Amino acid sequence: MENYDALLATLALTMGASWASGINLYAALLVLGLGGATGNIELPPALEVLQNPLVIGAAGLMYAVEFFADKIPGVDSAWDTLHTFVRIPAGALLAAGSVGDVTPAIEISAGILGGGLAATSHATKAGSRLLINTSPEPFTNWGASFTEDFMVFGGLWAALNYPLVFLGFLIVFLLMVIWMLPKLWRLIKTVFRTVGEWLGLVEKKPLEVPVNPAKEIS
Repeated sequence: MENYDALLATLALTMGASWASGINLYAALLVLGLGGATGNIELPPALEVLQNPLVIGAAGLMYAVEFFADKIPGVDSAWDTLHTFVRIPAGALLAAGSVGDVTPAIEISAGILGGGLAATSHATKAGSRLLINTSPEPFTNWGASFTEDFMVFGGLWAALNYPLVFLGFLIVFLLMVIWMLPKLWRLIKTVFRTVGEWLGLVEKKPLEVPVNPAKEIS
């Protein structure tokens, strides 16, 4: 039973850290670092560096920057674009470090799964923000940003305290993403094409004139 609980806790931490890093990496690092430093979280040896005050301070500073950047329409999408090259590799590293002292094959497998999960949550966030930014008012961005922060803090808390509940939530999240991402992609392509037409970068599609079947027959 103890082995089962330990395996469940490790799986939840691995998936939780990588999932959260795809949404808000600095919030995830801050939670893990502060939790480890205060003794509320027992971090695996590979992640104990997150308890270092310098790492906690850097994560806190970058979280503060992201907190404001994430709430400005347009700036949030630029920030997400830049962090495509940060969140996904970091998610893979956190996942690999979360499995503890294991064989290299398991560590690499965890890194691959963690990177994929971080990419999924990052793509969902970035795609949603692009659509939200088609509205000029900032309140939707604020609501989305606060919701994402709540999800990261709440999700990591659940992963660390109620791993089975978190894994159930993660399954629901992935099912929603499978259903939502194709629709998001189609909408994003429509938005980019419309913007391109406004700027004269894309040729406008000719209007299709409906054909009257009665006239065609006569």
